[in-house]
Amino acid sequence: MAAIRTDLAMESFENADSGAVPGVRVSRWENGGVDITEVFIDENEAARLLDKPRGSYLTLETPRLRQRDPDARLAVSGLLAEEIARLLPEDDGRAPAMVVGLGNRFITPDSLGPGVVDRTLATRHLMNEYRSSNLRSVCAVAPGVLGVTGIESMEVVESLAKAVRPRVILCVDSLAARDSRRIGTTIQLTDTGIQPGAGVGNHRRPLTRETVGAPVISVGMPTVVYAATLARDAFGWLSAQDGDPEPHEDALNDMEKTLLSSDIGEMIVTPREIDAIVQDAAGIIAAGINRALQPGLSDAEISAMMD
Repeated sequence: MAAIRTDLAMESFENADSGAVPGVRVSRWENGGVDITEVFIDENEAARLLDKPRGSYLTLETPRLRQRDPDARLAVSGLLAEEIARLLPEDDGRAPAMVVGLGNRFITPDSLGPGVVDRTLATRHLMNEYRSSNLRSVCAVAPGVLGVTGIESMEVVESLAKAVRPRVILCVDSLAARDSRRIGTTIQLTDTGIQPGAGVGNHRRPLTRETVGAPVISVGMPTVVYAATLARDAFGWLSAQDGDPEPHEDALNDMEKTLLSSDIGEMIVTPREIDAIVQDAAGIIAAGINRALQPGLSDAEISAMMD
């Protein structure tokens, strides 16, 4: 049976048949108008059921991001910085943090990772000159995609990790959502690493502590949904508009799974304003990463060094 595809652990949990999965702990709270959900998977069977590795998945969600609300942007980037900082290993003053922007910069919905790298303050080459300052060592790379470079992203990152020996790797990638309302409104942060291309069915080698020899933190925002999922939601909406009070969840789920097994099911959909969504998201995520990796610098100092 074809599975409903989503990169968001909170959606995998919501879509679980039982509604409550043993071995999964879920916490929800609100901070500054941002809804926060943490899904912690601590058992192998739960990881298999949700098709997500064991670990912590934190989502920050507010529809005001799609409205380009400046207060929401500041709130989300600030919360993201706090949560990334909480996951970072101790800085020994020698090993850099490495930011990896996954995706294809020439395809807008897939260009989030390279966009974040373009806005990341890279300082590793400056450390000899500023060793006594508050500057922390950071390097950043966008390795491209297999279809363009002929090289797996994992192969590039693994080689760089051997040369640079980072204390932590932060991977940024575009995600796929189950609910179209989460496109451009939700950011997921996890300590489990990442599998490039998983959201659109391209199963590549994963980027994890085991494969690259350093802790891997991944950050992403949904930029696409599957056409089958959108069709399911559209039929449900039309049924409700016709005055049908029944949700017909079983029939809609069966329709979606049938579509997922067809050519239609492989199609992905993105909003027409995706260029603005990705540009905004790259700025928000980069701001959070820069604040977390450079705690000794103010926002103004970071901005000045980026110019």
